[in-house]
This record gives sequence, structure tokens and C-alpha cells, in this order.
Amino acid sequence: MMTVLSSRFSVRGYRFAVLALLISSFVIPHSSFAAKPLLLPEVLASVQTQYPPYLAALIEQDIANGRVRQAMGAFDLNLNSGGSMNLAGYYDGSTGYAMMEQPLPFWGGSVYGGYRLSSGFLPNYNKDRTGVDGEGVLGFRLPLLRDGTIDRRRASLWQAQIDQELADPIILRQYLDFIRAATISYYTWVAAGQRLALAEELLRIAKDRDSAIAEQVKKGASAPIVQIDNQRLVVSREIAVVQALRRFQASSIELSLYYRTREQAEPIIAQRERVPAAFPPHPRPDAAQLTADIAKAAVFRPEIRRIELLVEKTEIDRKLAKNYLLPNLDVGIEAGQFLGGNRPRDIERNEIEAKIEFKLPLQRREAKGRIDIAAATIERLNNDKRFARDRIAADVRDAYSAVIAAHDALKMTRRNVELARQLETAENERLKQGATDLLALQIREQATFDGQVLEVEAQADYFRAQANYRAAIAADAPASLSR
Repeated sequence: MMTVLSSRFSVRGYRFAVLALLISSFVIPHSSFAAKPLLLPEVLASVQTQYPPYLAALIEQDIANGRVRQAMGAFDLNLNSGGSMNLAGYYDGSTGYAMMEQPLPFWGGSVYGGYRLSSGFLPNYNKDRTGVDGEGVLGFRLPLLRDGTIDRRRASLWQAQIDQELADPIILRQYLDFIRAATISYYTWVAAGQRLALAEELLRIAKDRDSAIAEQVKKGASAPIVQIDNQRLVVSREIAVVQALRRFQASSIELSLYYRTREQAEPIIAQRERVPAAFPPHPRPDAAQLTADIAKAAVFRPEIRRIELLVEKTEIDRKLAKNYLLPNLDVGIEAGQFLGGNRPRDIERNEIEAKIEFKLPLQRREAKGRIDIAAATIERLNNDKRFARDRIAADVRDAYSAVIAAHDALKMTRRNVELARQLETAENERLKQGATDLLALQIREQATFDGQVLEVEAQADYFRAQANYRAAIAADAPASLSR
């Protein structure tokens, strides 16, 4: 008999060890936090430093920086070289050149310089004809009308620089959403932990009473059906505990998306021991602060800044389109100095050549179409900006209304819990005096439990509403991403 019992015990111990191992495999050990309540700032700090979607959003700034560098490539120093050779005909000469050209960042001009060399027999009118030792060349080009104040290179650079600024409101919008989502997930986790504790306490009461009823049944003071009824109640409350435990586990898993290890950014399943015993204080918002918060939101919310930058970017498109309405009137000067002493007699040692070129598309429909597109886009963006201000004000007012409603509801749920406790206490006294039955007490206990659950959910609703309100006024916007 002892051998059988020992075998059963060892099998149970083995199963328990395996179960414990499986559970621990889903939880990242964090022994230093075992007895320390998990508070919201710790979760938000994890979001700011370890949350992968936020880290991905920050890369948007690197992308914008790369686009600026790409646009600056239009002003890179260029090396141009080439040549020609007469393969048949009266003239048998050949020419070659190597030039360095530097585009200028102002007025669309460029400077260039290099070396030209020709050999063989070339006609006198050939501009590339040089002496035996070649020719040094230096010159510049300058547009007087089109591409003077603005051209495609500078427009692309300016727009890329605006894209750098646009990255901040894009990142800020995601940051505010992440902070709000993490805050809501945190308070949902706290509420689930406290609800689980309430369900376990309700089960404990039924189990304690079951022991007392069993003694009464043995003494003949109570009918066996009373104990059966209480045992049914124990089972139903055990089911409620299982459901509450599942809800807590789900909220812990959801929270682990935001709460991560510092070293590897791995999700941490926050254990039940870390659930705070109570929610933080929940003051009622000051109604006088609403107007100031609406004004603050209009300044710090990223939507307005984003639209303003898009208007600036489109204005550059419009200026560039107006530039294309102008004719090309380009001027330039090129100076050449022949090297060495052996040069043709018809060529001076130093020559300076002035150049001018005029070109005008007569219909200019492309430029006019671009102007129409830019003007319509700016008008649309201005309408979006006006509506965005209205939308922000509505968001703030709606979030404020939700906070007020949650605060008032919380007061009423607490009053409801007080009344339910008074009724439960009175019913318990009546049961001891034999003036009522167990069913009535069970109803009172359930009413108290339901009231306490409503109170927990009301507190969570209040802080979830607070999270939405803080996001609506951009209260958590970091200084580096604000204006």
C-alpha cells in the first residue's frame, strides 16, 4: 500500500514539476521586481526605449536625412570627359577634354574648368582646336530668368529639408498613440488583477461557510440540502475565478507588448504579485482648464504642424511652376589659356568668349498645369487645416466629457458598493439569528461582488479616459518632437 502511495506521489510531483517548467518558460525571469508593484512610468519608459514600433517610427528621421543627402547630390562636383576623332574625310584631327563642373547653390549657376587638347589637322573654325600643349579652360554659366531664383535642384533640396521637419509630426503622432495604448493596456491589466482578487475572495467566503455548514449538518442543525446548495455556489464561484484568471492572463500578455526587458527588448509577462493594491488618485478635472487645453492641443498636436509643412512644400512646387513660365535667358563667360609656346598663329594665347542663349516654349501648358495643381492642393490643405483645428477641439471636448463621466460614475459605483456591503452585513446577521436563508445571503454577496467589480472597472475607465484626454492635448509630447 505504501509503495502505491509513493508511486502516485512521485507521478504527481513529476507532473507538477513539468507544469511549473512549462509556465516558467513563458515568463521572462525578473527576480529584482518580484515584490515591487509595477507602476505606469516603468511601462512608459519601456515604450520610449524598447518598443519596436516606436523604434521603427524613429527611423523615419533617418530616412528623411537620407533624402536630404540625396537631394544635395545635385550639387556634387562633376567630372566630365570626352573626345572625338575624324575617321574619314579631309580633316584627320582628334580632340579630347576633361572638365570639372561645380553647380552653385544660388541663382542656378555653375562654374567649370578643365583642359582641352587637339591633335592632327582641324579646320580653323573648330572651337576645340588647341596647340600642341593643349588649353586650360575656365568659365561659368548663369540663368537670368528661368531657373534663376528657383530650379529643380534647389526645389528638391528645399522639399527634402521640409521632409526632415515632417518626420517629427509623423513620429509624434505615433508616439502619442503608443503611449495612449500602453496606458490603456496597463490599467486594463491592473483592473483584471484586482477583479481576480475579488473573485478569489468571494470563493473563499463560500468555502469557509461550507466548512461551517458541514459541522451544522453533522449536528443535525441544518439540512443536507443546505450544504449541497453551498457546494453548488462554490463550484460556480470557482468557474468565475477561472474566467477572471483567463482575463488577467490575456491582459498580461497584451501588456507585455509594451513592457520589455532593457537589454534584449523581450516581452515581460508581468506577474500577479506586481499588480498594485489600488489605483492612483483620480481628481476631477478643472473645467476652467478646458479652454487652455484646447489652445495647447492646437499648438502641440502634430496634425496642424504636418499640414503647415505640406503647405510649405506645395508652395515650393508652385514657385517652381511659375519659374517654368519664364523664358530661358542664360549667359556665360568662358576663358581659355593656351599652354606651351607652340600654338597656331590665328589663336591668341588668352581668349575670352561671352555666351548668351534664349529659349521660350510658346504654349507653356505644362507650367500652367503645374500652377493649377499646386494652387488647388494648397486650397485643399488650408481646408484640411481649418477642419483639423475643429477636429482637435472636438477631440479635447469629447475626451474631457469622458473623463468627467467616468469620474462621476466612479463616485456612484462606490456608493453602490457601500450600500451593498451594508445589506450583506445585515443579511449575514439575520442568517445567524435564523431570520433568513442562505439563498438571500448569496444574493447579497453576489450584489456586493458585482458592485466591487463595477467599481474596479469604473476606476479603469477613468484612467483610460485620462489616457485619451492626455493624448488629445498632446500632454506627453517629448520636447524633441514638439515645436
